[in-house]
Amino acid sequence: MQIRSLQTRIVVFFVLLLFALQMGGFLLINTAGVNNARKTIADELVTGERVFNRLLEQNSLQLAQGASILSADFAFREAIGTNDRGTITSALSNHGARINAKLMLLIGLDQQVIADTLPATLVGQRFSLPRMIAAAEQQGKASSIVVFNGALYQLVVVPVLAPVPIAWVAMGFAIDDGVAGDLEKLIGLQVSFLSHNGPGGWRINATTLPAQLRPQLTEGLTGKHFDRPEGPTMPALDHDEYVTLVSAQPTQTDEPVVAVLQQSLGHALEPFKRLRSQLIAFTALAMLISIIGSLLIARGIARPVQTLASFARRIAAGDYSEPPDIKRNDEIGDLAAAFDHMREGIANRESKIMDLAYRDTLTDLPNRALFTDRLQQAISTSKRLNRPLTVIIMNLDRFRYVNDSLGHHLGDLLLVEVGQRLQSVLRRQSDTIARIGGDEFAILMPTEDTGEALNVAHKLQQCLEAPMMLEGHLVDAHASMGLATYPEHGEDLVTLLRHADSAMYLAKRNSTSLAVYDPRYDQHTLQRLSLMSELRQAVEQDELVLYYQPKIDLCASDVNYVEALVRWHHPTRGFVPPNEFIPFAEQTGYIKAITGWVIDQALAQCAKWRREGMNVNVSINISARDLVNAELPSRVAALLSNHGCVAEWVWLEITESAILDDPGLAMENLDRLHALGCKLSIDDFGTGYSSLAYLKRLPVDELKIDKSFVMGMVSDPNDAVIVRSTIDLGHNMGLKVVAEGVENELTLNQLKAMGCDLVQGFLMSKPLPAEEFERWIRESPWGSNRQLHGTRPPALIA
Repeated sequence: MQIRSLQTRIVVFFVLLLFALQMGGFLLINTAGVNNARKTIADELVTGERVFNRLLEQNSLQLAQGASILSADFAFREAIGTNDRGTITSALSNHGARINAKLMLLIGLDQQVIADTLPATLVGQRFSLPRMIAAAEQQGKASSIVVFNGALYQLVVVPVLAPVPIAWVAMGFAIDDGVAGDLEKLIGLQVSFLSHNGPGGWRINATTLPAQLRPQLTEGLTGKHFDRPEGPTMPALDHDEYVTLVSAQPTQTDEPVVAVLQQSLGHALEPFKRLRSQLIAFTALAMLISIIGSLLIARGIARPVQTLASFARRIAAGDYSEPPDIKRNDEIGDLAAAFDHMREGIANRESKIMDLAYRDTLTDLPNRALFTDRLQQAISTSKRLNRPLTVIIMNLDRFRYVNDSLGHHLGDLLLVEVGQRLQSVLRRQSDTIARIGGDEFAILMPTEDTGEALNVAHKLQQCLEAPMMLEGHLVDAHASMGLATYPEHGEDLVTLLRHADSAMYLAKRNSTSLAVYDPRYDQHTLQRLSLMSELRQAVEQDELVLYYQPKIDLCASDVNYVEALVRWHHPTRGFVPPNEFIPFAEQTGYIKAITGWVIDQALAQCAKWRREGMNVNVSINISARDLVNAELPSRVAALLSNHGCVAEWVWLEITESAILDDPGLAMENLDRLHALGCKLSIDDFGTGYSSLAYLKRLPVDELKIDKSFVMGMVSDPNDAVIVRSTIDLGHNMGLKVVAEGVENELTLNQLKAMGCDLVQGFLMSKPLPAEEFERWIRESPWGSNRQLHGTRPPALIA
């Protein structure tokens, strides 16, 4: 039938065209949705398996670490040697409780269980996993997921060495429904563990599946051995299609163990089902609108022209919110589209201009300009409503080391992650988080007083404490925060920002994460700034001087030992204590220049004493910043050569905490310094939290016991035990041991009885200038150890 009416032809054409497009889109979306859901789940399973395996590896490492610490415990080894069953069982229980290990066993060399923590004890029985002991004997440890005593465990076996194996420690996490549930929360997949128990076939040890689905889980696993398929399988579980990945787990028994990871396909398709329903409704609505619109086209072009004129006036007034309300396929429609493109172009360019002016391009957070604008508005509102507001200035600690060690790209990723974590804590519309420059952030909370703001600040600290994984690198983001509140700490923008910034530097100086503005701190700010600016002048104009504190060799060596200590004689301030200028030098980075001066002067003095016939070895302190300076070894080598100083005369003292800033670079520098021939000493030993972990890897020659233990060892038995244990540890590792802080005869005699190698303290001498030290060598009964060779009263040598 011929349709003569133009209006009817337009309506029929648009209706059929729209219907065809909607049907095509519907079919395409439906097909793509199913395929995409399958592929997405398959990818999730593969990714989940990697995360799953990584979590199991971390558990294994935790077990291995715990077992190694237990096996290295001296008291535990002593209890094994004396067959003290009570101490052995107590040690197993305590160490197991620390890491929540349900299974703790001590196995003899005859593979009989000596002690355990099981309710139904296996003491006296033969250990049922001889392969693990064989593997641990060959490799130093063995780790596996095994069925033991009727339950599934992630088990680690390590030897107890003294120094040859005297027993075996087995430590294991129980794998049950609770563990499977924890893994499900972490990887977002259903998790099951199954083992093959011989004639009984496969059995479920742990699973997150509902009880009604569990019997069907083993249907896809037949036979004792299981070969992993090329990709995920799809067995049906209770009429709901699941995508499944089976991962065989390494085991040291004849009972294979597999982990089954699953995801529901129906659950994944649910969004596409909703989208399909919405698309049908949208198609019906679009058809109706198309019919009505087509009928209205014939009314002419007057109304569209008026609409476009009105639209142009809105654009001129700066309103870009709505496009022109015209749906035409003729020249008027083209004109309307051109107007719409113009609107979008102008709006986008204006938005970009506003973003450049008020947004940080890296983190997409407000920048300093927008933050100060909002802070000014918030102050005005707080004045009007008589309510408080809080400003927090936050600066990332050690951010420079991330840039220097991992590159600026990782530094940028760290800043983005920090911004996102801060946003996850502060969700209120009234709060503002801004990046105001470099690694510095600012936070505005318009309705918080000091107490409430401190609670929020602690939450911000907690959100940053979790390590960040940035392109395979594990990075810790610690921050220093300063807090100032209106009107308590200031009633205008400049004052609040300055006081919050002052509080942040107070937190950084005191090595704390958070500080509230304290007016007393500002009283010394100008003095400290002046002091910092004068440090450079102190080095350049020789205002610094080295003092030398003797270290007495209790083993009657003819070599004298001294520690070089820097002092500052200011031309106007007089004597400036080291604790007042060294921390500022470390914060500003000028400690490198001070350390360079100290090394130069100390090596020159050491060489001079040697030329004059005085056998003196000099100890020099190296700061954390110096230790991660790649130029330090070459600088020391050059100065040794310049002064004709032998490297073996030089002892470099480092603290345990200095290694933690950049362990890789620190270890490399220590190896290079040791290769030069310099002796290395661990200063303040025992105050760090990673002593043993790093001590066994460091090329050190000496331990210095922190004076806090030495000064209290006479009156405090615990300090005496720590000192004795440190001396024994050092000697067992072939190291010299120095005790600093010796101030009385009782302490000296006790250290001699313990076998300490060297002592240092005010009992022998305070730090002295070079000339006074030379006189001390000649005149003091301690000089050249004469007081230890019989010139002292016998009562003091006992």
